[in-house]
Amino acid sequence: MKTIRLLYPDYVSGGLETYYFGANLLQYILPQNPKQPVVRVDIAAPDGKEKLITNGIYAEEDVLSGIRDAQEKIARHNPDRIITIGGNCMVSLAPFDYLHGKYEKVGIIWIDSHPDVSTVNDGYPNAHAMVLGSLLGHGAAQLSAEMKNPTFKPDEIFYIGLQPLHSYQEKYLKDMGVAYKVQDKEFVTDSEIAAFIEKFDHILVHFDIDVLDEHFFHSTYFANPEMVGDGSGGGKMTMENLSKILQLITDSANVVGFTIAEYLPFDEHKLHKMLAEIKLFTD
Repeated sequence: MKTIRLLYPDYVSGGLETYYFGANLLQYILPQNPKQPVVRVDIAAPDGKEKLITNGIYAEEDVLSGIRDAQEKIARHNPDRIITIGGNCMVSLAPFDYLHGKYEKVGIIWIDSHPDVSTVNDGYPNAHAMVLGSLLGHGAAQLSAEMKNPTFKPDEIFYIGLQPLHSYQEKYLKDMGVAYKVQDKEFVTDSEIAAFIEKFDHILVHFDIDVLDEHFFHSTYFANPEMVGDGSGGGKMTMENLSKILQLITDSANVVGFTIAEYLPFDEHKLHKMLAEIKLFTD
């Protein structure tokens, strides 16, 4: 099977330049594998300029341009499997849509403290919170319109690590008929994960770093006290919890898509910017 690593350093969909830095760093943190070529999505480097909110989405044209470039790169390489290196959660839209067109009986395991089903009417303009809702066909119309294949169905989604919801998120999931369990007290069980996997021939995994507890893993949004976002809280999972879950999924399922998103190495980014001001390193 042909596997590519899609390096997709989208930062505008989350409104933070550190997403760009984090994706470029993350490609070196992954175990190196020359059999999995890195394919880079063309995302212009941050320039420090504020973007406009258009049709309810911050930097709408930049977001759409990134999706289109990702689609073009994926189509050109025609992979059987895609490992997506983000960037924020928006990076899952193009590869998951492509893989949904390539395979039948595809399920999504969404490992995240948030449901990512916001719409343009919910008052939060960063598109990374709209990605799963758009894959379901009822998030942001302009994002769903970019998809080449049918939208996913509510029973094709399984949440791991989900934390308490905003009322509009709860309403969305109930109206759409997406089954979910808030996991602030305990996570879903191994048997529940296995039962979901058994229903599908192929599985897509979206792993959002913020599912991890910020007290134990610090390269996540909620470890930075300066971040406010939309008022959501951080995750409760430890690395040990996560490792067992990922092992279970990858051992039990035919995983054809795997996204790592929302890696935010704030300290490393600050260090980089400090050193970039020293002429010794730049002359």
